[in-house]
Amino acid sequence: MSIKPIASTNIVWHHATVTRTRREAQNGHRGAIIWFTGLSGAGKSTLAHAVEEFLHQGGCRTFVLDGDNVRHGLCSDLAFSAKDRQENIRRIGEMAKLFMEAGIIVLTAFISPYLAGRERVRAMVEQGDFLEVYCDTPIEICETRDIKGLYKKARDGQIAEFTGISSPYEAPKTPELTVNTGAAELQICVQQVIDEMISRGIINSASFNFIQDATDL
Repeated sequence: MSIKPIASTNIVWHHATVTRTRREAQNGHRGAIIWFTGLSGAGKSTLAHAVEEFLHQGGCRTFVLDGDNVRHGLCSDLAFSAKDRQENIRRIGEMAKLFMEAGIIVLTAFISPYLAGRERVRAMVEQGDFLEVYCDTPIEICETRDIKGLYKKARDGQIAEFTGISSPYEAPKTPELTVNTGAAELQICVQQVIDEMISRGIINSASFNFIQDATDL
């Protein structure tokens, strides 16, 4: 199912004199969207914030868009139906694109359960600007991390349309990176993300030689 936004009329795109290229030159790194996806409890937010801390210590300009936080404001009018989930991701994609155009590395931590929704965001930007990071954790492990008891409520029928229980999660087929957040140490997962960003030219490896171990995070 796709959602077609209402088209605005009588508008013209205004081209700024301060371009993305100039902002990136000032920042010393590229803008990019690092899109963490996975089940609830897979470690998306934990990993996204740990990566941001690493980048921040290296002098990068960053921002994390977190699922619950966004639903407090921008998407507070949306529920969890398939239609609303798709609209949630569309809005986040548009916002992430604006952050990226500002030369910022934006890290998003959302279940984003549908392949089509994630591919829609990917299509909003140029090739290489969107890195999909699949936080691969079995649902059994996710449930052991569920301090809110949401999985139990979903299995008891108290929460409708809960991803992985009563609503599907469509795992990425060809993500830029898959991290084993179910078993690997956090520092290992952070390093995998950083290495991927370096290999794709988003950041320069010379800026990140000072962090030695997980205690620095």
